Amino acid sequence: MPRLVMKFGGTSVATVDRIRNVARHVAREVRAGYEVAVVVSAMSGKTNELVAWCKEASPLYAQSEYDAVVASGEQVTSGLLAIVLNEMGLKARSWQGWQIPIETSDQHGSARIQTIDGARLDAGFKRGEVAVIAGFQGIHPETGRLTTLGRGGSDTSAVAIAAAIGAERCDIYTDVDGVYTTDPRVEPDARRLSKISFEEMLEMASLGSKVLQIRSVEFAGKYKVPLRVLSSFTPWDIDINEEAKSGTLITFEEDETMEQAVVSGIAFNRDEAKISVLGVPDKPGIAYHILGAVADANIEVDVIIQNLSKDGKTDFSFTVNRNEYARTVDLLKAKVLPSLGATDIVGDTKICKVSIVGIGMRSHVGVASKMFRVLSEEGINIQMISTSEIKTSVVIDEKYMELAVRALHKAFDLDQPAA
Repeated sequence: MPRLVMKFGGTSVATVDRIRNVARHVAREVRAGYEVAVVVSAMSGKTNELVAWCKEASPLYAQSEYDAVVASGEQVTSGLLAIVLNEMGLKARSWQGWQIPIETSDQHGSARIQTIDGARLDAGFKRGEVAVIAGFQGIHPETGRLTTLGRGGSDTSAVAIAAAIGAERCDIYTDVDGVYTTDPRVEPDARRLSKISFEEMLEMASLGSKVLQIRSVEFAGKYKVPLRVLSSFTPWDIDINEEAKSGTLITFEEDETMEQAVVSGIAFNRDEAKISVLGVPDKPGIAYHILGAVADANIEVDVIIQNLSKDGKTDFSFTVNRNEYARTVDLLKAKVLPSLGATDIVGDTKICKVSIVGIGMRSHVGVASKMFRVLSEEGINIQMISTSEIKTSVVIDEKYMELAVRALHKAFDLDQPAA
């Protein structure tokens, strides 16, 4: 029988009534002839509550005990869903990450999946069981300690399990009915995409789209697991547009329809901060000297730019997550500024990044220049630029973000129905 992994996020399992709704979705796929593994998140708000309890207990808590606490949210959800499925007459059992087992690294709070043994799940399928799996968690085999995969880790759990059991597809159920050309809360004319390439989804996830966690998309790419994003709140039991039920398919096969769209979506990220190191000597090794210290502190750098040298001095700018801004500035002042002889370090936390993404950009010229022209016509100044084969990103003043998104969305005809 074909296998399917279904993943349900926190809003989809926020109450027992919503868990019953999830069970109806699972029952539909079982009746369709699938062997089903369901991966669940904690009920909406529960993880935040558990994290708060850890902090209240001690500000210097051990990360291993933190994992033991926060992983309990998914354990509760998996047990409740198994109870409901059994009540409906379906054979089901709950699984914790360590029972499968999902083996991970020992980085508590942000562990990486290393291996998954699907043999126990296989045996359960042969018994006719639906596997209800607590997402977000695993076990470090050497220590025997429970681990968690970081926020959004249930998406990664689901994709990894789909790869391990040879699933036909992994369906990610959320509170939105697919991937849109941009956030509908910013641009009301945003359209749901019926299909998007893996490369485009990876770029959009990395650029700020919150629909899928980037690690899950990376995992899907590595193991060629087709993904589908759809809503758990779409009423499947009434006669509505079939396309509205199907969500967005993330595929590894590019077709002619995809190539016709030069730009597929507009992504944006408000959580950016810019740091500039002024008056550094223009000589080999400067970039490493600055960014090496930042990398050693496990701080992720995004857009980077080095200005033209004047009198042997140059300015070096880059962006980091806004939450890391203060720590990065303190680090540079303590370790980099004295040894480099730079004149100053300045920063700006009121910026954002706006990006256009599309595999059609590979075969069309002038896409970036059109983006720059549109922003210029709106009076929006570009502070930094970053490009790849299928995306162009700009750093702009945060107050112009929504204007930029709407203007670009219209300029690239993303408000028009797909051809």
